[in-house]
Amino acid sequence: MSERDGGTVSRDQPGLVDRASDALAQACRVGNNARRALLSPSGVRGALLEAAWIAGHLVMYPFGVAEERTLDVLGRMQTQSLPPVQRGLLVGDVEAAGTPILLVHGIVDNRSIFTVLRRGLRRRGFGVVGAFNYHSLVDDIRAVATRLADVVEELCEETGYERIHVVGHSLGGLIARYYVQRLGGDARVHTLVTLGTPHAGTTPARYFPHPLVRQLRPDSDIIADLAGPAPGCRTRFLSVWSDLDQLIIPKQSAKIEHPDLNARNVFVRGVGHLSLPVDGRVVHEICTTLAHLDHEGHTVATGATSITSSPARRRTATARTATPGSSAAGARPSR
Repeated sequence: MSERDGGTVSRDQPGLVDRASDALAQACRVGNNARRALLSPSGVRGALLEAAWIAGHLVMYPFGVAEERTLDVLGRMQTQSLPPVQRGLLVGDVEAAGTPILLVHGIVDNRSIFTVLRRGLRRRGFGVVGAFNYHSLVDDIRAVATRLADVVEELCEETGYERIHVVGHSLGGLIARYYVQRLGGDARVHTLVTLGTPHAGTTPARYFPHPLVRQLRPDSDIIADLAGPAPGCRTRFLSVWSDLDQLIIPKQSAKIEHPDLNARNVFVRGVGHLSLPVDGRVVHEICTTLAHLDHEGHTVATGATSITSSPARRRTATARTATPGSSAAGARPSR
């Protein structure tokens, strides 16, 4: 320290100024990118959809508060009453159609966020769909992940399947990933799909003092734990992220970038955070991914067709089915 004009000046002051300048420049870049995404045609449409879905979700929210008593079963072995699309998946790959799917919601939410996705899974022919409710305001990620492990065991015992699929939205994806990576869940979870999940943390979490929200900070012990080695992890990962996700900053934090994980990142343009489980491209990507069980995710099961009703889109989806590693229309895979 040195005195100057009766005060003190730190010798580290130039370094502090440089760091503050870098932080300000980064904030400006983030703001500019967010503004460009929002003001684009897809951004405007996405913002309108997000607003409409928030209003609709508020109406449906009370109906999703209670825990599920029974699984949503679609008659796995009965094909007579099924529409052609559902029958196609069941006949083409009975294991893919019957593999249970468990949905895990995000913070301050419940299973009602998956209303549209559930309908899409039914239309595609998946027979067993369940949801896991938890209270994020009184739990933390490790505690909820432990509860999730118990629910998965019960689901496997009830259905007779040794492995299931999990779809997690926002915080739900991080809880499921912790279960898979740190609690041995890779033995039970074949595919984990995450939607708008802060895998590398999110900057807004720095400004909320709640214990669980602190676990979503980029420098939290949870994020550091998940970034650690995970050799031999058997679960296949699909991470969906968007340029219009207002809760994930920076947006790329929703990508899974880990050398030990078999992960595929899919980018969708103009979709807000709460709209990710509703967007048709996202629903299609999830259904296509879960319609086959090979670990690399390249071969779509025979009989698995697009859930869209447009003939032109069906032809496009059929063409993509013949191409290894293809993604949903409007979605761009990234690594």
